[in-house]
Amino acid sequence: MNPPGPSQDLLARLAGVIESRLPAAGGDPQTSYVARLFAKGTDAILKKIGEEATETVMAAKDGDRAKLVGEVADLWFHCMIALAAFGLRPADVLAELARREGLSGLDEFALRKTAQRQADEAPDGA
Repeated sequence: MNPPGPSQDLLARLAGVIESRLPAAGGDPQTSYVARLFAKGTDAILKKIGEEATETVMAAKDGDRAKLVGEVADLWFHCMIALAAFGLRPADVLAELARREGLSGLDEFALRKTAQRQADEAPDGA
């Protein structure tokens, strides 16, 4: 993978801020939107991602480029909150994208389908 660049640095800094809002880190729901989402739980975080995804689709359908950028930023931000809730960071997503780089989307889909079929057919405990 390429060395971290400005975009990865920004994502890492933002992830650090989000992680500082986790309940275990002392995030205060009275003073932080992110801490408030964490306090409400995973369902609230996932609901917010759904709302932002819908707003992203609507901005794209409207052809509003500036609004689309803003909505994608909101969507990414809320996805980063979900990652943090599960103990993950943007670097985990970047590593997965790097793993897929150069792999045809159709090939990658076929590999996932094969892996799922094998998991479904495996005896219990295997």
